[in-house]
Amino acid sequence: MKALEKIKAYIKRPAIRPLVDVAIFAIITITFHYLWWHVLGFFRATDFFNSVAGWLAQQVYFGSLWFNVNILGMNITPEHLTNTLWFPDVNGFITVNESCSGFKQMYQILFLFILFRGPWKHKLWYIPASMGIMFLVNILRIILLSLVLIHWPAHWDFFHMWVMRPFYYVVIFIEWVVWVEYFADSRGKSLNLSKGAQRI
Repeated sequence: MKALEKIKAYIKRPAIRPLVDVAIFAIITITFHYLWWHVLGFFRATDFFNSVAGWLAQQVYFGSLWFNVNILGMNITPEHLTNTLWFPDVNGFITVNESCSGFKQMYQILFLFILFRGPWKHKLWYIPASMGIMFLVNILRIILLSLVLIHWPAHWDFFHMWVMRPFYYVVIFIEWVVWVEYFADSRGKSLNLSKGAQRI
C-alpha cells in the first residue's frame, strides 16, 4: 500500500503530471483505434451507423457546397444524390461519402473524454461542443480540398492523405489540451486562483 501511495504521489507531482496526461491520452487513442478497426466491425455494418454517417456526410456536403458557391464563388455542378461536387473548370470532383462524415472522429472524442479525468458537469457540455467543432472542421476540410483541387490539382491526393486527414487529429489534440488546461482540474485551479488573490 505504501508503495502504491508513493507512486500516486509521484504521478501527481507538477513536473510529472503533464507526461502522465500525454501517456493516458496516447493509450486511450491507440485503444480506440484498435477497437474501431478490429472489434467494432459489426457496429460499422449496422443500419444505425450507416444512416447516421450518411446523414452527417450529407450535411458536410451541403455546408461545403453552400460556402464554396456563395462565399468563394466557385463554379460547381452539384450532384445531391451522391454528395458529389463537380468542378467543370478543372474536370475534377469531390465526393463526400460516409468515410468523410467525421462520425469516427466524433466517436473518438466521446471515447476520449468519457475515459479521461475531469468533472462530468463539464463533460456534459464539452463533449457535444467538441463534436460540433469537429463537424465544422470537416466542412472546412472539404472547402480547403476544393481550393486545392482548383489551384493545385496535381497535389490533391497529397493534401487529402497527408495534410487534411492528420488535421482531424490535430484538432482533437487541441481540444484535449484545452480540456486539461481549463476543465479537467477546474476545482483545483479555482482554489489556486483564490489563494493567489488573497496573497495579493
